Amino acid sequence: MGFETAMLQKPAKNIMRVDMHCHTMYSGDSVTLLYELEEAFIQSGVDVLCICDHGTIQGAKVLHEKLSQVDGEKVDKVIIGEEYSTSQGELIGLFLKERITPGLSPLEVALAIKAQGGLVYVPHPFDAARRCLKLESMTELAEAGLLDIVEVFNSKVSDESARTNALDFAEKWHLAQGAGSDAHVPQAVGAAYVEMPVVMTVTPASFLRSVKEGHVVGRYCDPPRQWRSKVVPSLSSLQ
Repeated sequence: MGFETAMLQKPAKNIMRVDMHCHTMYSGDSVTLLYELEEAFIQSGVDVLCICDHGTIQGAKVLHEKLSQVDGEKVDKVIIGEEYSTSQGELIGLFLKERITPGLSPLEVALAIKAQGGLVYVPHPFDAARRCLKLESMTELAEAGLLDIVEVFNSKVSDESARTNALDFAEKWHLAQGAGSDAHVPQAVGAAYVEMPVVMTVTPASFLRSVKEGHVVGRYCDPPRQWRSKVVPSLSSLQ
């Protein structure tokens, strides 16, 4: 799978665009309020957004519920995820129902994601500037059959070798290839995504099959975060 520069034009009717990695203010290091993410999502041309806040699923749950109805019909516009920090680097769970218990190893996190019926997603691998999951842990999870998707394009990663290594790893282990903006500001939403066949009934299994048939599109995009006074979620709500 190659990479294209992200140019959001109207896709074919049978294609949907999925930004597989973005953040809200619930992450703590993001400046994006929920209403701002909703507006940016609508304007981006992306069809589905995976919200993967650090250590919580609360913001994703709110927008999942709010955006799950269109003209009275249920649609899957938001996939609930969590970016989890382990001592060996970060790992994302998609299609989560509950927040993952803190303090787990990468193997324990992957098993916890699978116990919820979710998908295990490796964000920004091989990027020396980020808390990427160590290669030993990635290999351990791949050997155990616990990895589903490797992020081969992250819009905040400028190192081309990191992208190449991620692609090589995904191909070696026959894993789905994902892409995400990793947006921490509204204007970055949709900077990277996967164009994939439309899934009428979105389940982890059907989503994964579609990603494997998809095509990665992305561009580098890491605008500065304009910190400002904002309403911060209560710690008791970070579930």
